[in-house]
Amino acid sequence: MGATGAARKLASAAALGGGGLSVLGAGLYGVLVAEAKIARRLIGNATDVPPQATGWYGRGRPGPAIRIALLGDSGAAGYGVHRVEDTTGAHLATGVAAQADRRVHLRSFAQVGAQSSALADQVDAALATHPDLAVVIIGANDVTHTVLPSASVRHLAEGVRRLREEDIAVVVGTCPDLGTVRPIPQPLKQVAREWSRRLAAAQTITVVENGGRSVSLGDILGPEFDAAPALLFGPDRFHPSADGYKQLASVLIPSCLAALDLLPEDEAMPEPRRREGILPVAAAAVRAARTAGTEVDGTEVGGTQRGLRGRWVELRHRRRRPSTDAESPGEHEDAVEDPSASAPASTPTSTPTSAPVGGE
Repeated sequence: MGATGAARKLASAAALGGGGLSVLGAGLYGVLVAEAKIARRLIGNATDVPPQATGWYGRGRPGPAIRIALLGDSGAAGYGVHRVEDTTGAHLATGVAAQADRRVHLRSFAQVGAQSSALADQVDAALATHPDLAVVIIGANDVTHTVLPSASVRHLAEGVRRLREEDIAVVVGTCPDLGTVRPIPQPLKQVAREWSRRLAAAQTITVVENGGRSVSLGDILGPEFDAAPALLFGPDRFHPSADGYKQLASVLIPSCLAALDLLPEDEAMPEPRRREGILPVAAAAVRAARTAGTEVDGTEVGGTQRGLRGRWVELRHRRRRPSTDAESPGEHEDAVEDPSASAPASTPTSTPTSAPVGGE
């Protein structure tokens, strides 16, 4: 079975409540179970509490404020860094505020070690805050804990559906390519790559089918990691470093702006010269899983959402925005602080904290 057919079958199995094991094969599943145990021994368990990125960003900018809920695992939380300005949330909120020229309130519900099954509780908490946009980063822990992909996708589908029912825009950063993680040895590294890419493709299909848009995280740190592993990955060689989280946020910001209808008009249509266009969702999902930063969002062709091969989507490679030094969050909307000042120490709150681009 080709990758496109496998992704479509996996997403369909999730929608129907099936197990989905046959898509990967029992042999591949068994190898990944062994791989996950080896990787977890090499990497260790995530125990630190990341800095809390919840707060106000874009001080001095006009309103109305944009409210963002950040959900998922340690990739969303910024596990492994010690300054709040180095977290994914701070980079994301600062970038959106700068590009939109609006104040942003970000609320992080991400949890270190979270699997897709944790999204139900996170969505419950996020809905109570009435955000304009929900950003979700999830999937890596499902791979390292050998959760069946159909179960992972089913939890994600339910979360996206609930958020969209409340008219909240949704951007999902799909499962990263775990084949880029150094502590995982060959040939098991290739198994992790295959599993994570198939999960990412199936996530893309289910996100679009439920009204959200997906962004591939893919091997966002792969080439850079090979060139400078100490710079872009943290001490455990699994979670990103401060520069790695900045890279991660940079691929999400343009799609967040698009979801909020805040991009310039000249970026409204796909550009063929940028390898953008309209495709059936399964074909777009497989292509996106292989190229970091690829956005997939539902569209219509001739007034209809579906063709012979399923849902029509736009595949986009959004232009990345100039990076902005991340701010530390303010506690109040009218707080005025020097963004260049060092971040205050993290203050524990009742809000759950975050999880890894690579897992627990």
